[in-house]
Amino acid sequence: MTPETVIERLTAGNQRYVSGDLTEFDHLSQIPLATSGQHPMAAVVSCVDSRVLVEAVFDCGIGDLFVARVAGNFVNTDIIGSLEFATKVSGSKVVVVLGHESCGAVKSAIDKVELGNITPMLANIAPAVDALAATQPEGTDLTSANADFVANVVDANVKNTIARIRTESPIMAEMETAGELRIVGAVYSLQNGQIKFME
Repeated sequence: MTPETVIERLTAGNQRYVSGDLTEFDHLSQIPLATSGQHPMAAVVSCVDSRVLVEAVFDCGIGDLFVARVAGNFVNTDIIGSLEFATKVSGSKVVVVLGHESCGAVKSAIDKVELGNITPMLANIAPAVDALAATQPEGTDLTSANADFVANVVDANVKNTIARIRTESPIMAEMETAGELRIVGAVYSLQNGQIKFME
């Protein structure tokens, strides 16, 4: 499969999810078939939010996706290394950075929440908050009460994560330049389950 074919399959899977026309997977029969190895078509960096069931929203089964989850869908050395394994070693053709509507981690970063290890974790999202806040007209509500601001930070955070992957992983950047890989952003709607891919 090409990266474009994989994105088409993911898009079609999400359309089935939204319409309720889901594939009936026989997971018990899939389990033994997956024991000899794995070659998932895509890797997804998603938030930990329990309302976003990654395999389900793309209508995928066992062996279809690598999924890395962390509050706020950012990356660090461990996640980037995992993505390099998924792409360079195991052959995934697409990396999807999947943000979602009304993200609690983004809201917490906007409001500068301080609590245990959550504080340093939110520092990964802060650059998106700060960059967007700097462009807002004077008097704009820069708190999580402003739904438009939250939505724009969600988008900016996805784009920052993509940029970070390309900067911190020469391996994946090279693969993308060669046309072997696509690194794309997307946002999931909690309202209707639809995934919107970014240009």
